[in-house]
Amino acid sequence: MLIRKLSFDAEDARAGESLIDREWLVTNGLGGFASGSVAGVPTRRYHGLLVSALPTPLGRTVMLNHLSEWARLPDGLRFQLGGQERAGGELELPGARHLREFRLEDGLPVWLYELNGTVVEKRVLMPHLQNTVHVAYRLVAGEGAVRLKLRPAAQFRPLEDVVGRPVEADHAVTAVGDRLEISQAGDAYPPLRLKLHGARATFTLDGRKLERLLYRVERRRGYDHTGELYSPGYFSVDLTAGGGATLVASTERWETMRALSPDAAREAEGERRRRLLSLADARAREGVAGELVLAADQFVITPAGRREEAARARATGEELRSVIAGYHWFTDWGRDTMISLEGLTVTTGRHREAGWILRTFGHYVRDGLIPNMFPDGSNEGLYHTADATLWFFHAVDRYLRATGDGATLGALLPRLRDIVEQHLRGTRFGIKVDEADGLLRQGAEGYQLTWMDAKCDGWVVTPRRGKAVEINALWHNALRLLEGWEREAGDAPRADALAAHAARAYESFNRRFWYEAGGHLYDVIDGEGGDDAACRPNQLLAVSLKHPALDPARWGSVVNVAREKLLTPVGLRSLAPDHPDYKPTYHGDLRTRDAAYHQGTVWGWLIGPFIDAWLKTHPRDRAGARRLLEGFLPHLDEACVGSISEIFDAEPPFTARGCVAQAWSVAEVLRCWVLTAEE
Repeated sequence: MLIRKLSFDAEDARAGESLIDREWLVTNGLGGFASGSVAGVPTRRYHGLLVSALPTPLGRTVMLNHLSEWARLPDGLRFQLGGQERAGGELELPGARHLREFRLEDGLPVWLYELNGTVVEKRVLMPHLQNTVHVAYRLVAGEGAVRLKLRPAAQFRPLEDVVGRPVEADHAVTAVGDRLEISQAGDAYPPLRLKLHGARATFTLDGRKLERLLYRVERRRGYDHTGELYSPGYFSVDLTAGGGATLVASTERWETMRALSPDAAREAEGERRRRLLSLADARAREGVAGELVLAADQFVITPAGRREEAARARATGEELRSVIAGYHWFTDWGRDTMISLEGLTVTTGRHREAGWILRTFGHYVRDGLIPNMFPDGSNEGLYHTADATLWFFHAVDRYLRATGDGATLGALLPRLRDIVEQHLRGTRFGIKVDEADGLLRQGAEGYQLTWMDAKCDGWVVTPRRGKAVEINALWHNALRLLEGWEREAGDAPRADALAAHAARAYESFNRRFWYEAGGHLYDVIDGEGGDDAACRPNQLLAVSLKHPALDPARWGSVVNVAREKLLTPVGLRSLAPDHPDYKPTYHGDLRTRDAAYHQGTVWGWLIGPFIDAWLKTHPRDRAGARRLLEGFLPHLDEACVGSISEIFDAEPPFTARGCVAQAWSVAEVLRCWVLTAEE
């Protein structure tokens, strides 16, 4: 079993803040999740014990926001395990004083509370492919029965909705035997169903509002941050030696909830996780790599809402799969999926699912583009991206290298040909090869088409319109990959034509993008303001990809400049510190954050291209490349325990920011951890 353990001292005054800043995450393979602070205090609008992934047009919905927990010992003493933060009041963390240990067992969270010599354990899991959560308790040490009191509280709302919307008063609470349902008149949401398993389990109807609740992270991020919840009453149950209790909450039907007992559900999930580890690359079944394999599983999903797409896939004998870009707020994004695919599915041995993902996105090609993203609650993708489609070629290549799946290549080849032809002729958003030099330009007013895609109130922070360096590195790579696949297919004329386009792009790239004064590459040429010599990590793709667009004689200079100006222990800065637009921290309201998002902020995923480039220039320094990953190890105890954040501040202490669990961060660190393992 893989265990990550954090221990806490009751006398440590800093323990409370440490507990509230750390978060945990459990997912259900549908895009739904349970998440919160280790302290048990909701600090984000996204925190909840059950965020269900519901069919379109509902999307992800917060159904069970919070669970207040009290324990009464045999001598009558009462202890609160979690808590809430009230607006205008002092933060109270009653549970923090009693929490002795928080750990992940094979990626699943476990809390250990010590209450005057009595020790209570708590666990959370979500049965795979169900909008269901199990919150389980067990008496680990102590004499006599401990009486638990559990008060559920809810505000049925879309995941991104504000917390300040008033809770409706017309909740319907229905109790039938040991089953409880909560619904709200006029809502399209399914009822929230709850059942408590355990000795002397009871429910007391005691409806009330929990008012003026503060979500401190939302306040810090400049969003609506005070709200209320509705609680229908409370459950009570006995904990005795050798016995446990489990509260099950779900938006599934009762027969689905009853299909597995709490013990059976736990055994099934444990077996599923052991199987995931057994499928992974042999170098990724233990230790940090094994933990990252389980973290990677959180992002590979069967989208719950896209029923037509699922029906089409099943009609051909396949299953629908996609990739959540990050928790808590991202949906499935094309760019993130293609960059993450190797780490999430190839390194982990989930080849069949990788093929499903690629064929799914192949179906969605429109005008030579794959979708940039699928909005929550929608069946239709948005196509405003210039690079996701080119990353598609890279992902197909990584998949084929691992599987040799000629059938999938045969199915995708017409789509790949069409993509190249559309880019040569010109497609949406000004994406077109310039006939003058064979380089790919992109840009449309009001759109952010590269991965540096911050936009706030119509302000595109880094438009990068023109010929961006990584877009052209990806374009050259795509041309060479397709050339090779056409030769394998026996189509020499097509392959020769592609080779000619690639050769022209290569010549122009090396002539146009080299910035002699800096010893690195221009970030954008032929842009709205001319050529942009900003030192950014994008240039590394001209070295790191399978078919580099940059002359090998210049690789060393580019890598050295990136190492000196951009490399940090947790990824690469998005802009060199000597640039006037450099922002050292990512904080404040949305506009302030967006202004820093790609102007210095460190991105964890960029360690992947850097290590690929490093090994091309230092092919014998596998140990040195592994050392570049060691800065992520302490981070696994921070932010979302056991996962890797989206971004970090650009200066020490490199505070984690953005999404607490990001697909391409986990994927690239996992991929590179295996890549740099001793042979």
